[in-house]
Amino acid sequence: MRSLTTAATGMMAQQMNVEVISHNIANMNTTGFKRQRAEFQDLLYQNVDRMGASSSDAGTIVPTGVQVGLGVQAASTYRITEQGNLIQTGNRYDMAVSGRGYFRIQLPSGEDAYTRAGNFAVSPDGQIVTTDGYTVAPGIAIPQGARDVAINQQGQVQAILDGDPTPQVVGQIELVNFFNEAGLEAVGDNLFLETAASGAATSGTPGSPGFGLIRQGFVETSNVNSVSEITALIQAQRAYEMNARVITASDEMLAASSNLR
Repeated sequence: MRSLTTAATGMMAQQMNVEVISHNIANMNTTGFKRQRAEFQDLLYQNVDRMGASSSDAGTIVPTGVQVGLGVQAASTYRITEQGNLIQTGNRYDMAVSGRGYFRIQLPSGEDAYTRAGNFAVSPDGQIVTTDGYTVAPGIAIPQGARDVAINQQGQVQAILDGDPTPQVVGQIELVNFFNEAGLEAVGDNLFLETAASGAATSGTPGSPGFGLIRQGFVETSNVNSVSEITALIQAQRAYEMNARVITASDEMLAASSNLR
Protein backbone atom coordinates (compact mmCIF):
# COMPACT_ATOMS: atom_id res chain seq x y z
CA MET A 1 0.00 0.00 0.00
CA ARG A 2 1.28 3.44 -0.99
CA SER A 3 -0.17 4.93 2.19
CA LEU A 4 2.56 3.27 4.30
CA THR A 5 5.43 4.99 2.52
CA THR A 6 3.45 8.21 2.07
CA ALA A 7 2.74 8.48 5.80
CA ALA A 8 6.38 7.59 6.53
CA THR A 9 7.53 10.62 4.52
CA GLY A 10 5.09 12.73 6.57
CA MET A 11 6.57 11.44 9.82
CA MET A 12 10.11 12.15 8.66
CA ALA A 13 9.10 15.65 7.56
CA GLN A 14 7.55 16.43 10.94
CA GLN A 15 10.59 14.98 12.70
CA MET A 16 12.73 17.48 10.79
CA ASN A 17 10.23 20.22 11.62
CA VAL A 18 10.57 19.46 15.34
CA GLU A 19 14.38 19.48 15.01
CA VAL A 20 14.27 22.98 13.51
CA ILE A 21 11.89 24.19 16.22
CA SER A 22 14.06 22.69 18.96
CA HIS A 23 17.11 24.47 17.52
CA ASN A 24 15.21 27.76 17.63
CA ILE A 25 14.12 27.22 21.22
CA ALA A 26 17.63 26.17 22.27
CA ASN A 27 18.95 29.50 20.95
CA MET A 28 16.35 31.77 22.54
CA ASN A 29 19.11 33.54 24.51
CA THR A 30 21.81 33.46 21.82
CA THR A 31 22.95 36.96 20.88
CA GLY A 32 22.02 37.89 17.32
CA PHE A 33 20.45 34.50 16.54
CA LYS A 34 17.99 34.36 13.63
CA ARG A 35 15.28 31.73 13.79
CA GLN A 36 14.58 29.25 11.01
CA ARG A 37 11.38 27.85 9.52
CA ALA A 38 11.14 24.42 7.92
CA GLU A 39 9.40 24.46 4.53
CA PHE A 40 8.11 21.43 2.65
CA GLN A 41 6.90 20.47 -0.80
CA ASP A 42 4.89 17.56 -2.15
CA LEU A 43 6.63 14.65 -3.86
CA LEU A 44 6.00 13.18 -7.30
CA TYR A 45 2.54 12.05 -8.39
CA GLN A 46 1.54 8.79 -9.98
CA ASN A 47 -0.87 9.32 -12.87
CA VAL A 48 -3.49 6.56 -12.79
CA ASP A 49 -5.66 8.34 -15.35
CA ARG A 50 -4.03 11.38 -16.95
CA MET A 51 -6.15 14.54 -17.20
CA GLY A 52 -6.73 15.73 -20.74
CA ALA A 53 -6.51 12.24 -22.21
CA SER A 54 -9.12 11.16 -24.75
CA SER A 55 -11.97 9.21 -23.15
CA SER A 56 -13.89 8.25 -26.29
CA ASP A 57 -13.79 8.20 -30.08
CA ALA A 58 -16.12 11.21 -30.03
CA GLY A 59 -13.28 13.41 -28.83
CA THR A 60 -14.29 13.77 -25.19
CA ILE A 61 -11.46 14.23 -22.73
CA VAL A 62 -10.87 13.37 -19.11
CA PRO A 63 -11.46 16.63 -17.18
CA THR A 64 -9.53 15.94 -13.98
CA GLY A 65 -7.93 12.52 -14.14
CA VAL A 66 -6.62 10.48 -11.23
CA GLN A 67 -3.35 11.41 -9.55
CA VAL A 68 -2.03 9.81 -6.37
CA GLY A 69 0.61 11.74 -4.44
CA LEU A 70 3.63 9.99 -2.95
CA GLY A 71 4.17 12.14 0.12
CA VAL A 72 6.22 15.13 1.24
CA GLN A 73 9.84 16.21 1.35
CA ALA A 74 11.84 19.04 2.91
CA ALA A 75 12.26 22.02 0.57
CA SER A 76 14.33 24.36 2.74
CA THR A 77 15.00 25.68 6.20
CA TYR A 78 14.39 29.37 5.63
CA ARG A 79 16.21 31.79 7.92
CA ILE A 80 14.04 34.68 9.12
CA THR A 81 16.29 37.74 9.44
CA GLU A 82 13.94 40.20 11.13
CA GLN A 83 15.42 42.48 13.79
CA GLY A 84 15.69 41.19 17.36
CA ASN A 85 15.26 43.37 20.43
CA LEU A 86 18.14 45.55 21.62
CA ILE A 87 19.14 45.26 25.27
CA GLN A 88 21.61 47.44 27.14
CA THR A 89 24.65 45.65 28.54
CA GLY A 90 26.86 48.37 30.00
CA ASN A 91 29.90 47.03 28.10
CA ARG A 92 31.37 49.89 26.08
CA TYR A 93 32.64 47.47 23.41
CA ASP A 94 29.26 45.87 22.79
CA MET A 95 27.54 47.01 19.59
CA ALA A 96 24.15 46.32 18.06
CA VAL A 97 23.03 47.07 14.52
CA SER A 98 19.68 48.86 14.45
CA GLY A 99 18.56 48.09 10.91
CA ARG A 100 20.24 46.16 8.12
CA GLY A 101 23.84 45.07 8.10
CA TYR A 102 26.36 42.57 9.46
CA PHE A 103 29.70 43.01 11.17
CA ARG A 104 32.59 41.60 9.14
CA ILE A 105 34.86 39.25 11.08
CA GLN A 106 38.37 38.21 10.03
CA LEU A 107 38.89 34.50 10.68
CA PRO A 108 42.34 33.02 11.42
CA SER A 109 42.14 31.19 8.06
CA GLY A 110 42.03 34.53 6.25
CA GLU A 111 38.36 34.16 5.30
CA ASP A 112 35.73 36.76 6.10
CA ALA A 113 32.72 35.79 8.19
CA TYR A 114 29.71 37.88 9.14
CA THR A 115 27.67 38.23 12.29
CA ARG A 116 24.88 40.17 13.96
CA ALA A 117 26.24 39.30 17.41
CA GLY A 118 28.01 42.43 18.61
CA ASN A 119 29.12 41.19 22.05
CA PHE A 120 32.72 42.29 21.53
CA ALA A 121 35.76 42.77 23.75
CA VAL A 122 39.39 43.85 23.38
CA SER A 123 42.38 41.57 22.85
CA PRO A 124 45.66 41.87 24.81
CA ASP A 125 47.02 44.15 22.06
CA GLY A 126 43.93 46.40 22.08
CA GLN A 127 42.12 45.03 19.01
CA ILE A 128 38.31 44.90 19.08
CA VAL A 129 37.52 41.18 18.81
CA THR A 130 34.68 38.66 19.15
CA THR A 131 34.27 36.36 22.13
CA ASP A 132 36.48 33.83 20.28
CA GLY A 133 39.21 36.41 19.70
CA TYR A 134 38.52 36.98 16.00
CA THR A 135 39.26 40.50 14.77
CA VAL A 136 36.33 42.76 13.94
CA ALA A 137 37.09 44.27 10.52
CA PRO A 138 38.68 46.49 9.50
CA GLY A 139 40.85 45.96 12.59
CA ILE A 140 40.54 48.72 15.17
CA ALA A 141 43.13 49.04 17.92
CA ILE A 142 42.32 50.94 21.11
CA PRO A 143 45.39 52.91 22.30
CA GLN A 144 46.95 51.80 25.54
CA GLY A 145 45.94 54.10 28.37
CA ALA A 146 42.59 55.06 26.86
CA ARG A 147 40.24 55.80 29.72
CA ASP A 148 37.09 55.70 27.66
CA VAL A 149 35.90 54.66 24.23
CA ALA A 150 32.95 56.17 22.36
CA ILE A 151 31.34 54.71 19.24
CA ASN A 152 28.81 56.92 17.51
CA GLN A 153 25.85 55.77 15.44
CA GLN A 154 27.85 56.06 12.22
CA GLY A 155 30.44 53.60 13.58
CA GLN A 156 33.25 56.06 14.24
CA VAL A 157 35.39 54.83 17.14
CA GLN A 158 36.89 57.51 19.37
CA ALA A 159 39.26 57.06 22.31
CA ILE A 160 39.72 59.52 25.15
CA LEU A 161 43.30 59.46 26.41
CA ASP A 162 44.64 60.56 29.76
CA GLY A 163 45.69 64.21 29.70
CA ASP A 164 43.88 64.92 26.44
CA PRO A 165 40.21 65.99 26.69
CA THR A 166 39.79 65.86 22.89
CA PRO A 167 38.55 62.45 21.63
CA GLN A 168 40.94 60.80 19.19
CA VAL A 169 39.45 58.93 16.19
CA VAL A 170 41.04 55.47 16.09
CA GLY A 171 38.90 53.67 13.52
CA GLN A 172 35.65 53.21 11.64
CA ILE A 173 33.29 50.26 12.01
CA GLU A 174 31.95 49.06 8.67
CA LEU A 175 28.84 47.03 7.92
CA VAL A 176 28.11 44.54 5.15
CA ASN A 177 24.83 43.80 3.36
CA PHE A 178 23.67 40.96 1.10
CA PHE A 179 20.86 40.82 -1.45
CA ASN A 180 19.67 37.50 0.03
CA GLU A 181 20.54 37.32 3.72
CA ALA A 182 18.69 34.01 4.05
CA GLY A 183 21.24 32.50 1.64
CA LEU A 184 24.15 32.94 4.07
CA GLU A 185 25.69 29.72 5.38
CA ALA A 186 25.60 29.38 9.16
CA VAL A 187 28.81 27.81 10.50
CA GLY A 188 28.20 28.15 14.23
CA ASP A 189 29.74 30.57 16.74
CA ASN A 190 27.17 33.17 15.57
CA LEU A 191 29.00 33.40 12.23
CA PHE A 192 27.83 33.23 8.61
CA LEU A 193 29.73 32.75 5.37
CA GLU A 194 28.99 34.24 1.97
CA THR A 195 27.56 31.84 -0.62
CA ALA A 196 26.45 32.00 -4.24
CA ALA A 197 22.87 32.17 -2.94
CA SER A 198 23.50 35.16 -0.68
CA GLY A 199 25.18 37.25 -3.36
CA ALA A 200 28.38 39.23 -2.95
CA ALA A 201 28.97 41.28 0.19
CA THR A 202 28.43 45.03 -0.14
CA SER A 203 30.29 47.16 2.39
CA GLY A 204 29.11 50.51 3.69
CA THR A 205 29.21 52.96 6.56
CA PRO A 206 26.56 52.67 9.29
CA GLY A 207 23.77 55.14 8.65
CA SER A 208 24.34 55.33 4.90
CA PRO A 209 21.44 54.30 2.61
CA GLY A 210 20.62 50.63 3.11
CA PHE A 211 22.66 50.26 6.31
CA GLY A 212 21.56 50.40 9.93
CA LEU A 213 22.97 52.44 12.79
CA ILE A 214 25.40 51.33 15.51
CA ARG A 215 24.19 51.34 19.12
CA GLN A 216 27.09 51.27 21.56
CA GLY A 217 26.56 49.37 24.80
CA PHE A 218 23.71 47.29 23.36
CA VAL A 219 23.42 43.82 21.85
CA GLU A 220 20.72 42.34 19.65
CA THR A 221 18.81 39.46 21.19
CA SER A 222 17.53 36.37 19.40
CA ASN A 223 14.42 36.94 17.29
CA VAL A 224 12.86 33.66 18.49
CA ASN A 225 9.28 34.05 19.72
CA SER A 226 8.66 31.40 22.39
CA VAL A 227 4.85 31.41 21.98
CA SER A 228 5.07 30.93 18.21
CA GLU A 229 7.63 28.13 18.60
CA ILE A 230 5.56 26.24 21.17
CA THR A 231 2.48 26.58 18.94
CA ALA A 232 4.45 25.26 15.96
CA LEU A 233 5.77 22.41 18.12
CA ILE A 234 2.22 21.35 19.06
CA GLN A 235 1.14 21.45 15.41
CA ALA A 236 4.17 19.37 14.37
CA GLN A 237 3.49 16.83 17.11
CA ARG A 238 -0.15 16.45 16.07
CA ALA A 239 0.81 16.07 12.41
CA TYR A 240 3.33 13.38 13.38
CA GLU A 241 0.68 11.53 15.38
CA MET A 242 -1.79 11.69 12.48
CA ASN A 243 0.77 10.24 10.07
CA ALA A 244 1.53 7.50 12.60
CA ARG A 245 -2.20 6.79 12.76
CA VAL A 246 -2.29 6.41 8.95
CA ILE A 247 0.48 3.79 9.18
CA THR A 248 -1.46 1.94 11.87
CA ALA A 249 -4.64 2.01 9.77
CA SER A 250 -2.76 0.79 6.68
CA ASP A 251 -1.24 -2.03 8.70
CA GLU A 252 -4.66 -3.09 9.95
CA MET A 253 -6.00 -3.09 6.38
CA LEU A 254 -3.08 -5.22 5.21
CA ALA A 255 -3.64 -7.59 8.14
CA ALA A 256 -7.32 -7.89 7.25
CA SER A 257 -6.55 -8.72 3.61
CA SER A 258 -3.87 -11.25 4.56
CA ASN A 259 -6.28 -13.03 6.92
CA LEU A 260 -8.89 -13.64 4.22
CA ARG A 261 -9.82 -17.29 3.85
